[in-house]
Formats: sequence, C-alpha cells, structure tokens
Amino acid sequence: MKRDKLKKILLVLGGSVILLGAAVIYAEPGSSNDPLVSLSYLEKRLDQLEDEVEKKLDEIIDENGGNHNNGTGKVSEFEVVELSAGQTLIGKGGTEIILRGGTSTSKLPGKAVIRSNVADGLSDITDGKDLKDGANVPLNHLLIVPRDGRGVQAITDSTYLVKGDYEIK
Repeated sequence: MKRDKLKKILLVLGGSVILLGAAVIYAEPGSSNDPLVSLSYLEKRLDQLEDEVEKKLDEIIDENGGNHNNGTGKVSEFEVVELSAGQTLIGKGGTEIILRGGTSTSKLPGKAVIRSNVADGLSDITDGKDLKDGANVPLNHLLIVPRDGRGVQAITDSTYLVKGDYEIK
C-alpha cells in the first residue's frame, strides 16, 4: 500500500515537472510565464515598431502629395530657367537657386550678381556665408532666398536650376 501511494506521488510529481517544463519552453517571450526579455521578444517587438513607423511615414507622404511639397500640393522640383543678360530672377522666401553656366546658345560662361532690396542678400549654403547685394554668384553653389524680394541678375545669358516661387523681371 505504501508502495502504491509512493508510486502515485512520484507519478504526479513527474507529470507536474514535465508540464511545468513544457510551459516554460513554450511560454510567450516577455509574458508572465517568461519574465526575462529574450532575443526573440526584442526582435518581435522591433518588427512591430518598424511596421508602425513605416505606416506612419506612408500616411505623412500620402498627406503631402507623395513627396515634399511647397504647400500648394504640387511636388517641388528643380526647374531649368534661362535668363538673358540684364534679366533678374526674384525669388520668394525659401526659393533655391543654382547658377549652372551659360545658355545652350551662348558661348560665354554664365555670370550673375546678387540683387537684394536690403543690406543682406542670399544665403550661400555651399560655402556657408551670406552673399550681399552686388556680389558675384558662384557657379554650382546652392543659394537660398531667405526673404521675399531677393534674387540674382544675369550679367551674361545664363542657366539656373530654381526650386520654389519666383518671377523674372
């Protein structure tokens, strides 16, 4: 009788150990059954966060017309603009200008000067300095119009890349 009782106790204990072992092995990482943070839990959580970030970025891009825009709903891209000698390109705040060279019909290299209605001029992002009214425009430098009413005046026929709102005078 004692022997049967001992067998039953050992059988119950053995079964319990097996069940607990299986529960720990198959427990959800990070759950109350597996409180330690495991690599599989971190990978799973990072995948979830990555999906959430991608979804949010897609929503932002869709709201902005599929690309960065200038508030008009149109994609803002560089446009090739040719000026004849004496013409002035005046930009609104945030307009980007790059002097690329002469025109396709001109044999002279493109030359231009800064035109501003105030003491300050355009921001030369390439060199990190301010170009004042009357200063020569360097070739292939990214210039930004900080406020409306500033721009460049062509000395010779010249070609520019322009992004943003502008007018030619």
